[in-house]
Amino acid sequence: MAQEPMKVVATTGMIADAARQVGGDQVKVKGLMGPGVDPHAYRQTRSDIVAMTRADLVLWHGLYLEAQMEDFFHDLERKRNVVAVADGLPRDVLRGHDSYADKFDPHVWMTPVLWKQMVRQVQKALTDTRPESAEFFAANADAHLADLDRLIAYGTETLASVPVSNKVLVTAHDAFGYFGRDFGFEVLGIQGISTQSEAGLNRISELVDMLADRKISAVFVESSVSDRSIRALIEGAASKGHEVKIGGELFSDAMGADGTYEGTYLGMLDHNMTTIAGALGAEVPERGMDGKLSAGF
Repeated sequence: MAQEPMKVVATTGMIADAARQVGGDQVKVKGLMGPGVDPHAYRQTRSDIVAMTRADLVLWHGLYLEAQMEDFFHDLERKRNVVAVADGLPRDVLRGHDSYADKFDPHVWMTPVLWKQMVRQVQKALTDTRPESAEFFAANADAHLADLDRLIAYGTETLASVPVSNKVLVTAHDAFGYFGRDFGFEVLGIQGISTQSEAGLNRISELVDMLADRKISAVFVESSVSDRSIRALIEGAASKGHEVKIGGELFSDAMGADGTYEGTYLGMLDHNMTTIAGALGAEVPERGMDGKLSAGF
């Protein structure tokens, strides 16, 4: 008799996608945070609590991403099978946090180089929960990692063709540090690593001056963060006689709509890489790495 699928609950869409990729038909995954949801500010709902207490495995990100839920998870792990996936990453690959000396930048999904290690952590959590399916999980993980290697190769080639003077990525909050580190971009966020940090007038003024002085022509909005501060940058630059456009909307802390290519990790990063490269002066494939992106460039 075939086993029932494991009930897995994951906080972010990115971790939910990794669990589906590795778990295949052995898992039934519920993601708590859908498109456009900001994990920095998210609080568990009553239905979330019910789902997690009934799950065979609960996967949360860690690294202070789900700051409002940390106490809940630490309490839950004393009673249930709970894994903070990013806590398994070696500390020497992580960026320091801008506001907390003992914390790290949680946005490790922004580069598939690091995300490969997260997939292995998800594989381990699934295998520890259902050891008899270890070979099945390993084969699925290997196949997904091969796709991530293709994504790395695509991103490396596409982003390398952005003119050096244009390799400045200005976004609503500092979510793209790992992306910048791996692909050679200077990254400037209006807010800090957490969207809970304040975007001060001084910071906006500094960035307006920088945009005008360096003739940067494009900035980016994020799907899970208000565009108010980005629009303030554009208006400020215009007051100095410098035109700045919105280069596109990037997926930062949440993926695209469920059931779409952008609603997968591969699609999320393909969209970001293609959007950034295209807006900053590179020639890009009209619909990304595999021709699957919803919008053309």
